[in-house]
Amino acid sequence: MASIASNGAVGKAALTNSHFVLLYCAMLVASSGNTALQSVMPAIGREIGIEDFYVAVAYTWSAVLWVLLAPFWAEKSDHHGRKTLTMMGISGFILSMTLCGVAMFAGLHRWIGGGLTFGLFAIFRAIYGGLGCATPSATQAYLASKTRRSGRVAALSALSSSFGLGTIIGPAVAPLFVLPVVGLAGPLFAFAAIAAAVFFAIVLWLPDDRSGRRLGHGAAMSYPSLASPPTGASVTAATAPRRLKRLSWKDPRVRPWILAGVVAGHAQAATLTCIGFFVIDRLHLRATASEGPIAIVMMAGAVATLGAQWGLIPRLRLNPRSLILWGALIACAGLLGTMLSKDLYGITIGFAVASLGFGFTRPGFTAGASLAVPLAEQGAIAGVITSANGISYVLAPAAGIGLYGWNHDLPFAAFALLLVVLATVGSRRLAA
Repeated sequence: MASIASNGAVGKAALTNSHFVLLYCAMLVASSGNTALQSVMPAIGREIGIEDFYVAVAYTWSAVLWVLLAPFWAEKSDHHGRKTLTMMGISGFILSMTLCGVAMFAGLHRWIGGGLTFGLFAIFRAIYGGLGCATPSATQAYLASKTRRSGRVAALSALSSSFGLGTIIGPAVAPLFVLPVVGLAGPLFAFAAIAAAVFFAIVLWLPDDRSGRRLGHGAAMSYPSLASPPTGASVTAATAPRRLKRLSWKDPRVRPWILAGVVAGHAQAATLTCIGFFVIDRLHLRATASEGPIAIVMMAGAVATLGAQWGLIPRLRLNPRSLILWGALIACAGLLGTMLSKDLYGITIGFAVASLGFGFTRPGFTAGASLAVPLAEQGAIAGVITSANGISYVLAPAAGIGLYGWNHDLPFAAFALLLVVLATVGSRRLAA
């Protein structure tokens, strides 16, 4: 990080290595905590006795608030101070995870009923959706205001990588926090405590940015999950020279790319919602013994996604159209492989292959939409891309788990077919 610190200051002080680490940790804790929660929620739902559908939709309101309010906080970061909004976002995460943990703890001990448990969870989770979405834009804006333009893209890309890294760390460490006293609610309390440590470190050691000249702004990032590794949209928006009027997704230049991204995003969000329940049912696991296998499968998916985006795509040099077409077909094969698997090894390999394909589709539609408009509209298209990414987590989880309730293989088969349609139509509609 020496290169970031040496790029000079915009304002009174340059960004030091220690300041970058604080910003990185603020992003990392949100992403890892969210994916850790996703890895234990199927087991909690089964242990409490709540229907799988209600476990899935408990996230919906949080995702809606994230999509609606992330652009709002991105706009406000320059007015209220980036450090202030970073702390607000982290405090929202801490409060949400703590209250969700209390609700789950009470439900697991049968102090309250399953319906009330998940009703409270949905309410408390909304705190994260409404306030936690301020953290990505505020940290980006803080970093952008402390680095010169020549080094800003590299610095923001490094910061955004925390979301991808968090998708691996979260499921990996979640089983370690399933402790005797707190049980399956343990990861929620543990990540709230980790976030509290990050919060106080930022309070003590991150300089206030409300004085001096302020340059650079933050960009909204899509709802954090295994489907949210860095793709460049937020970096593009954060480095855009000025804000422009909103670009409509109906614009004929970008509409095919956005529709491709929404279709692939829904397929990934729906199957990601189902995978934890699928592991439990296919392997005939007890809920209290399922968090380890679920974490293994989710980690494999995250590693495959990041491997595609950080390793394969730069080497293969495929154009956006090819990324979408090949990604859709690879993801289709992975979903079918997952559906046909009978053991943990097969499910893990199948889900990793599917995630590898999705690791191609998201950068494909992001790059295709970006290349379809001139440089002056890059900030505007980044906003459209962020909305397309986030909107998948509004309806797709409920759709996926609804199909799963009818038949455990149905969501994988249905969305595999949808990906074949995407590849077929995309081969004609997407520009090479």
